[in-house]
Amino acid sequence: MSRLTATLRRFTRAALPLALPLLLAAPAAAQEPIRVGTFLAVTGPASFLGDPEQKTLEMMVDKINADGGINGRKLQLISYDSAGDAEKARTFTKRLIEQDKVDVLIGGSSTGETMAAVPLAEAAGIPFISLAGAVVIVEPTKKWVFKTPHTDRMACEKVFVDMKARGFTKAALISGSGGFDKSMRAECVKVAPSQGIQIVADETYGAADTDMTAQLTKIKGSGAQAVLNAGFGQGPAIVTRNYKQLGLTQPLYQSHGVASKEYIKLSGDAAEGVRLPAAALLVADLLPAGDPQKPVVTAYRNAYQDKYKTDVSTFGGHAYDGLMLYVNAVKAAGSTDKAKTRDAIEATKGYVGTGGVVNMSPTDHMGLDLSAFRMLEVKNGDWTLVK
Repeated sequence: MSRLTATLRRFTRAALPLALPLLLAAPAAAQEPIRVGTFLAVTGPASFLGDPEQKTLEMMVDKINADGGINGRKLQLISYDSAGDAEKARTFTKRLIEQDKVDVLIGGSSTGETMAAVPLAEAAGIPFISLAGAVVIVEPTKKWVFKTPHTDRMACEKVFVDMKARGFTKAALISGSGGFDKSMRAECVKVAPSQGIQIVADETYGAADTDMTAQLTKIKGSGAQAVLNAGFGQGPAIVTRNYKQLGLTQPLYQSHGVASKEYIKLSGDAAEGVRLPAAALLVADLLPAGDPQKPVVTAYRNAYQDKYKTDVSTFGGHAYDGLMLYVNAVKAAGSTDKAKTRDAIEATKGYVGTGGVVNMSPTDHMGLDLSAFRMLEVKNGDWTLVK
């Protein structure tokens, strides 16, 4: 054996123990999970939003992982229950970014939670897809922030268009005191003139109120031809029951913030005839065969109801769209690099989701137009599609 060969062998034997951990670590690093961070109102007064959102994310992460993950990498869902509290949302967002090192934020069941998290996501440079409704989330446009639900402004416009089609030009507003309620009320007041609608009454109620007959009595004598309740949670169901008790006959409209069977259950037969704008998901079977959303909303609804044995809601659909927008962005970018996935989300075109067909742009971080809303009416205790 030559002196050179012996030296090389001794070097190899000495270096191998040092190199082996690196060699073994390389495949493991390549399979590092994609960390999806979320904070949702799973419990508390907004649990009707957060619970189906959480269930949807868990269901879809399991499905994606069972199908092999994204580009060979599995998803890891890291979740916190903010219970609808903005301060908790801020704390959990900070933890998700700094400790959990997530690749994306999907969540914020309510506007308050979302807006508490926005400055942290912007400062950290991490894609954040909100599941809340207020237009302030995406207007003005924020570099790292996107949202999946239709905005409160769109809801106002859709309702006013329907009122005009029915020959109504005088409307009354009644709204709650939450972030979404206040935002939607302000948007409705703002857009009413452009839609040819005069607001003749404008009443509010508190989060803890259990009777709105005083406000509705004022509306009854206002000359309003139709009434719109801007709100979500228990309040709109109370308004609906009080509406019938007082014998108001003007058409009652609700926001997309109550677009679930739970609202009908809470309102009982008083909900009969109520109209609201909502996503196609609630009327999947009523969509025409050629509707591009029909296969998407039908598949999601069936999977959700089969797994959880409960009715689907548009809120779970918002979470489905949020996750799939991110999944598609990772595939398009070929990476989980935050800047690249942000750019890919912003470049989304033609994504068919439960909320509509999404076309994002640098100035539109929601990507839905008014056609994404369907006008629904409660008939015989169920949703029907207004033609």
